[in-house]
Amino acid sequence: MKTGLTIFFLLITALTALAQSGRVKPAESPTPSPVTRPTVVYIPTQPNARYPTPNPTATPATGSEEEVLKVESTLVPIPVSVVDASGRSITNLRLADFELKIDGRPAEISDIARSETPIRLAMLFDNSSSVLIAREFEKDAAVKFFRRVIRPEKDLAALFSVSTITRLEQRFTKDVFLLTQAIQAFPPPEGATALLDGIIDAADYLRDADGRRVVVIVSDGDDTVSDSTLEQTLRSLQFANCQVYVVKTTDFENYKRTGVRGGNANIRQLAAERRMIELTSQTGGAVYSPIDERELEEAFRQISADLAQQYILSYYPEKDDERRGEFRQISLAVKSKTNATVRTRKGYYVPKK
Repeated sequence: MKTGLTIFFLLITALTALAQSGRVKPAESPTPSPVTRPTVVYIPTQPNARYPTPNPTATPATGSEEEVLKVESTLVPIPVSVVDASGRSITNLRLADFELKIDGRPAEISDIARSETPIRLAMLFDNSSSVLIAREFEKDAAVKFFRRVIRPEKDLAALFSVSTITRLEQRFTKDVFLLTQAIQAFPPPEGATALLDGIIDAADYLRDADGRRVVVIVSDGDDTVSDSTLEQTLRSLQFANCQVYVVKTTDFENYKRTGVRGGNANIRQLAAERRMIELTSQTGGAVYSPIDERELEEAFRQISADLAQQYILSYYPEKDDERRGEFRQISLAVKSKTNATVRTRKGYYVPKK
């Protein structure tokens, strides 16, 4: 018994001496493993992707646990119409003939295309009580326009009616017969005019469509009940990369009533005209003001010809641009044709991250 106690005390003494000498240390907490951060890689889309929608996708990197985020850069399409001093379209230009500036600084044009690019078109038909007399002629001209401009193998068109509210009468279709049916089925014009709200609805409808995005407005340009402002409307159009054409019906209506071209425009008509000019000039379109059936058909024919003869330039904004969501000014010239008139959009909004 005495021998056992002696051995026990000797063991205790030895362990105490080892602890004091530092040869036995308390257990330490394990060091946490480092946190792996995702790597962001910007991969631009190919130039032949006409109007890509940003579509970020996350995929695991080969041989690594890091996450790679693929972010497609957003293409800014720049539709361009070029005419000579006589008003004839110039159709033999090359990419090198154009000089692009963004906010006054030279910028690179990635690609140039012609009318083979598909069209995605939304027509807004003013069906309010302010448009009455010329309604049947306008409907007939619109039908002829669709027959002329829509290429069933490439293009799609949609139809909206605008009065107190905006209604989508026909969704995207390549079938001109369906568009014709929708136009002929319009009820008699009535109600107020929410034109700016309707334009924003059309821009939103076109925003994700692949192709040239075009809004054609058949209206007197008046607006009586919209919640939206002209600035908000322009912003929506530019964000959606839409080009606007207007067939203004005021002169047509006045001529049908009086038999006289022009007349004394009131303040409301002048405001409507300025509104239409601003919408078209900022987006690279045009305003047409026919007075009779022949000029009405000619207006639609000119829009059709313009779309068929356009150049479509492709520009990719700088991926490290810090001015996300802000407006950038576009300036475009033809170096080889000093007397040429160039019509294009006035700017774009930098895509948000």
